[in-house]
Parts: sequence; C-alpha cells; structure tokens
Amino acid sequence: MTERQLGIILAVVYEYIKTGEPAGSRTITRKYIKGLSPATIRNEMSDLEEMGYFYQAHASSGRLPTAKAYRVYVDSVTARARTKPHNVEDVRREILSRKNGIEDLLHYVTRLLSRLTNCVAVAAVSSLDDTEIQHIDLMNLGGNNVLALIVLRGGLVHHSQFKLPDEIEPGTLEELSRRINTFAAGHSWSEVREVLYQYVRGGLEEAEISYKLAINELDKLLTQQNYKFFSSGARQILNLPHFQTLTRLQAVLNLLEQEKPLADVIEKCKGSPELKISLGDENETEGMQDNAMILIPARPSQQKTVLGLIGPLRMDYERSINILETVAEILDEN
Repeated sequence: MTERQLGIILAVVYEYIKTGEPAGSRTITRKYIKGLSPATIRNEMSDLEEMGYFYQAHASSGRLPTAKAYRVYVDSVTARARTKPHNVEDVRREILSRKNGIEDLLHYVTRLLSRLTNCVAVAAVSSLDDTEIQHIDLMNLGGNNVLALIVLRGGLVHHSQFKLPDEIEPGTLEELSRRINTFAAGHSWSEVREVLYQYVRGGLEEAEISYKLAINELDKLLTQQNYKFFSSGARQILNLPHFQTLTRLQAVLNLLEQEKPLADVIEKCKGSPELKISLGDENETEGMQDNAMILIPARPSQQKTVLGLIGPLRMDYERSINILETVAEILDEN
C-alpha cells in the first residue's frame, strides 16, 4: 500500500464516520487530499476496492469502507498520541464520588460510557475466586432447597439456589455458614478451598453429604461463574441507523443475554494490559460480524475488571477509545 492509498483509506473512513455518506473522489480532493485530480483519486479508489478496502452500494455512488479499511483506520488512531476529553475532570469527579461499592460503581460507569459514546457499554468483574470473601450465608428455603449468598470485597453479591439430597436439620445450615465464615472471611476462595472441607467437617458428620454438596455449590459459583456483568445502552442503540436492521440488533442483545459468549470474549482480553479492538469478521461471536467491540482492562479497588464498548463498524473510534481509556485510568485511581 502506498502512502497516497493510506491517506485515501483514512479519508474515506473518516468521512463515512462523520457523515454517514459514501465518499466520492471529488469529496476526497476537496476536503482531504488537495493537489490531486478527482480522476487520480478515482483510479486509486478503484484499485483499493479491488484490494478489499472499499465497496459501492450502487454503481454510481461513492465508496464505503469495509472492515479491512476500518482496521487500517483504527490502527492509525491507536498509534497516535491522544488528548484527554475536555470534560475529564468532571468525569473523574463523578466516578471517584461513588462510595457504595464496586457494583454501584460499575453500574454507574456503564451508564456513563453509554451516554458519552452512544454505544452499548459493558463491564465485567473477573476472577471471583481470587476476590476476598466478606461473608457467606446458606439459607433454608424450605424442604431441601438452599439459597447461597456470597458477599465479596467491594460489595459484590452473588447468589445461587440448589437442592440437597435430603431435608437438612434447621440449625445445620447456620452452623455450616458459621464454620465457613470463621475460616474463609477475609480470604479468597482460592486460598481456602482445599482445606475448607476438613475444617467444616468436625461436628457435622451427620450431614457429611449435605455439607460437601453445599461447598461444591459454593465452589461452582465462585469458579465456574467467573464473571459478574454490567451493561447499559441497549435501548439507546435503537436510535442508530445501523441497528434498524433486526439481525444486527438481535446479535448484540443475544451477546448481552447469553453471558457465555461475552465471557469468552472478555477472557481473551483479561490477560492483556492493552486495549483490544475487534472489527467485523474479527468478532467470532455469531452475528457480530457487522459490529465492533473495544475492550480494556481496569482495576478499581484492585479488582480485575474489563470495560467495553459495543457498536456499529461506523463508530467514532477516536472519541470512543479516548473516553474508554480515560475512564479505565480513573478507575485505576479508585
């Protein structure tokens, strides 16, 4: 690719992001690349179309960018130094004023990100088994039905219902909860999992099968359900022309509702300290090939978290990346 071709790709993508209109050769020469004739630009655009960077909705229309062109544009954006949003101090003050625990914080942050970017915003707290336990309650719901409530550092609350093989004595669950909390409170589940069985067993032999099953359920809740998700903006994207196509909207809603695909996406970002941007066919989740996703790790209150934006390929990447990076940096201060 020549430098001239790179400039044309960036110009066509930028023009489409800003106006939503296909870019013709006259527009490019008038607004972006002066000193070249429309005919020269037109020939270059034709070559770039053959190379897979552009397409035409109609034979007589200007060019539209493909996901391949968006990738060139996004790589250019991320390679440049970015200035902070003009309202960064207002954003910092709003975020740092949240004092009601990490759940309240992430609910607020997703709403803020969605409002500032017009995208769907997501957040996920990961590695729950590495997070400090504050309290665990096992509550009898009647018969052999049990509710487990787990409160983690930062105020994260997880719950799960399960059945024991037999109806348990009224005080046994309370005693089991007490024993678990005596040993586990102030520690992460990964620290206490292996020795917890032996610790709680003393004096509870008559309910050995039940207590093992109860601890197994706690283990599944904290290790297999390894993320807690927050999202905002699903209604907001209904106003975007891109999501007037039902299949595109349904793909995003399915991603939010079926947490496993979203967890798979976030798992790939979790181990990286850098921004991750997936465009078009780079998204492996079914139906997401017309969309873009931006993810970035953060550590509010030292808890491993991933923030993200989901939107159309025609996203204002420069603004969205800038806002997402700024919010992640502020959360790291929290």
